[in-house]
Amino acid sequence: MIAVEQITVGYGTTIIIEELSITIPKGQISTIIGPNGCGKSTLLKTIARILKASHGAVFINQQAIHETSSKEIAKKMAILPQTAEAPAGLTVRELITYGRFPHQTSFGRLKEEDVKAIDWALEATNLTEFQQRPIEALSGGQRQRVWIAMALAQDTDILILDEPTTYLDMAHQLDILQLLERLNKEQGKTIVMVLHDLNHASRFSHYLIAMRDGALITEGTPNRVMTGDHLQGIFQIQAILTTCPFSQNPICLSYGKIEGNVS
Repeated sequence: MIAVEQITVGYGTTIIIEELSITIPKGQISTIIGPNGCGKSTLLKTIARILKASHGAVFINQQAIHETSSKEIAKKMAILPQTAEAPAGLTVRELITYGRFPHQTSFGRLKEEDVKAIDWALEATNLTEFQQRPIEALSGGQRQRVWIAMALAQDTDILILDEPTTYLDMAHQLDILQLLERLNKEQGKTIVMVLHDLNHASRFSHYLIAMRDGALITEGTPNRVMTGDHLQGIFQIQAILTTCPFSQNPICLSYGKIEGNVS
């Protein structure tokens, strides 16, 4: 569904990613992992068309995203940025309604199908009882669910999320990841995200994309990527691995920094 072909991306004269190619599986949860500054968010933003590659291209269903209108892209792909802030005074339902913008006519009136999509998004994220509350009255975990609900109301096959569990406690992190897992299983959504927590990435993903210094180190199933040798090359750590009892995928039990490494 998503093909990244030989992209080079940077900021000004600084190149972050150079000639990187990956294919993201359709209907699966794919997570980009790697150390700080390795280009994870840059890659995600390029896939989401927030950044434009200076060379190469990103394709959805064999169609280059930069040759497609913004409204058409918004019908295929919903994006949850790392830091999302709502205007003061908006209620939960009002914010979720914005997700229907790509489907509206120039008159901007909600049709019956729009209302159904909004109601479904509220229900899927367990926010129906909070729909008339102001966004600022919600907890961090609830606010994150509202942004995901807005993306769901957009009714796309692809969800792009940049660190969706940042600043959330352990229970709320689990809530968000289990919601994404359910959306993938029940709705067949293709989910692409960046996570810092390796164990969450391995537990909840079908496919991992590991980066370092703007380059692809390895990609594949968690069993293929989460090995001691790979984690040493990606993070410069000596990892002790075990098996997650929930997913049967590898997880990092503990780790030590390799002596002499200062990067």
